Amino acid sequence: MTGTPGAAAPAEPDSAQRSAVRTLLRLWPYVQPVRGRLFTSVVVALLASCAGLVIPLVLKWMVDGPVAEGDPGGVWLGGIYLLVLGVAEAGLSGLRRWLVARPLAGVEAALRGALYRRVQRLPMPFHDHWSSGQLLSRGTTDLNVIRMFLTFPLAYLVVNGLTILIGFVILLGQRWTLGLVLLTPVVPLVVLCSFFEARYLVASRRAQDQVGDLTTVVEESVLGIRIVKGFGRHRSQARSFAALARKVRTSELRKARLMAALWAVMTVLPELAIGAALVLGTVQVADGGLSAGTLVAFLSTVLALRWPTESIGFLLAMSNEAAAATERYFEVMDEPTEWETQPQGAGEATAAEEAVEAGVVTDGTPPGAGEARSPGKTRGAAVEAKAPGAGAGSAARPGELAFEGVEFRYPHAPHYAPATLQGVDLRVRPGETMALVGATGSGKTTLTALVPRLYEPTGGRILLDGRDIASLTREELRTLVSVAFEEATLFSATVAENVLMGGDGLTDTDLLRALEVAQADEFVSALPHGPRTQVGEQGLSLSGGQRQRLALARAVVARPRYLILDDPLSALDIRTEAMVEAALRRVLAETTALIVAHRPSTVLLADRVALLSGGRIAAVGAHDELLRDSAEYAALMSGGPAGPAPSPAVGTAAATAGPEARTGTRGKQKDDKR
Repeated sequence: MTGTPGAAAPAEPDSAQRSAVRTLLRLWPYVQPVRGRLFTSVVVALLASCAGLVIPLVLKWMVDGPVAEGDPGGVWLGGIYLLVLGVAEAGLSGLRRWLVARPLAGVEAALRGALYRRVQRLPMPFHDHWSSGQLLSRGTTDLNVIRMFLTFPLAYLVVNGLTILIGFVILLGQRWTLGLVLLTPVVPLVVLCSFFEARYLVASRRAQDQVGDLTTVVEESVLGIRIVKGFGRHRSQARSFAALARKVRTSELRKARLMAALWAVMTVLPELAIGAALVLGTVQVADGGLSAGTLVAFLSTVLALRWPTESIGFLLAMSNEAAAATERYFEVMDEPTEWETQPQGAGEATAAEEAVEAGVVTDGTPPGAGEARSPGKTRGAAVEAKAPGAGAGSAARPGELAFEGVEFRYPHAPHYAPATLQGVDLRVRPGETMALVGATGSGKTTLTALVPRLYEPTGGRILLDGRDIASLTREELRTLVSVAFEEATLFSATVAENVLMGGDGLTDTDLLRALEVAQADEFVSALPHGPRTQVGEQGLSLSGGQRQRLALARAVVARPRYLILDDPLSALDIRTEAMVEAALRRVLAETTALIVAHRPSTVLLADRVALLSGGRIAAVGAHDELLRDSAEYAALMSGGPAGPAPSPAVGTAAATAGPEARTGTRGKQKDDKR
């Protein structure tokens, strides 16, 4: 099933009707490798329980034999038997724990590893829709609940059930009339257990979902602590936390009430039956119809069965919690991965990526480095006009990036909202740098995210070297394409590890070159341990400009054939920006680049500029030409009011105005489309 992340709980009828057993059986593939030790532990636990059931039989022999006959030697022998049985029961219980501890810790590790790998392979729309707190709670709290179930309730539901069955056979063999009295509560207990089980499953699922929401609040508060402190929002955050904590408390109290009611029922009904059997047995002993030893053995057997009987409710509650946790776990595991959602005709790519996921080495070799930019190419190159779908049959050159009729709509966007991209046609020549300009919400970031297939186009196609990117494995594609996002994300690792994440088999020479290009070498060398300095969570120990420069270094370190930069210099001061631009020009001379630009200084890095408006390419040309021919472009570059849309000029592609309401002032468009 597919849950709604962040919601307090799924629909209760679904949870109530879903079989907990069927849900828990989905864990079998993970348990199967250790099934031998798990089954052995069940047998050992059953032997321990049976040793406890033999003790009443020894007591019967002692009372009716040595005690009745006044034989001290027989009493001592009986005591030795009881001691051996007690030691055997304790030893077998310890052996069971030893048998399951290591393998079930391995099962938990396998479940956690599979979940992590799955999350890494899930498409971006999944991560856009799910809260990180829900994922964290599934990978920590829920897996701990599952491990506890595999360790204790799974085995003892079987062991205690068999123990009760064997015990009742012994009781009926000793005195069948008293055994029937004890069997009286069985049917009511089964009915009541079923009643409480359905409600406990719903309560457990609700509580676990609420813990996920609470985890999200805590994580966001920690990561956003500067905002919380800077705006004095600690009280409002505390109120939000307290409100969710109260919901969790309410759900946990409901679970406790259900558990208390079930425990009371599981205790009271058997106790009433035991009391009735005790009275009846005492009467039979007084009448001479039953020996005192038989009555002692009968009552001792009943007491030995007391814990297995009462624990059934507790074990069922833990099993229902594990079923809810398993259901939440497989909500993520059932989500289709990137290759499962890719377009038809990419079967070979799917097989290759599955091999990579499974750790199989393939012999596919990614294309080589892009050809160098032609020395004769100038920024004033002729502008290119192209109708939708044009160029499909033209011969593409190595290093060329082409968008042909590309359309895109976010999966969770309202059905009435217009598509973010509506037939984008654009061709970036080999070795060329193309600046992508447009108002806020025009779809620039979305368009660049389609190239490395962070999202899949809903229409049209994207070509690299004349090959549809849908036919490439993501491993191939992301070897060819490197990306620097506007939001510079760093990991809790060293500077070197963050930068070298941009490729495989890179050396310190590559690292130093990338740092120089990003103008980060100076501040990195000033860090306490240079490139080996830990940057901390999210890189918050560095300034925004420093983080952005490291992200840029990560993008260029592997010398990619295609470089996608989403406003990579937005956090830099003017002096640093000028130095980065000067160094970046050398890198851009050796690659095909698409740069999202908001400032004229960034635009000047490009050979040509494409204006994205209303989800379409409205104009393509050199910076000076677009300033002259496009009022919208001139307004974006100057920040002034836009004039009327220009007529299609030579070398530009005309496009109809998008459905987005425009105010004529840069930055004031409704930002519905990223």
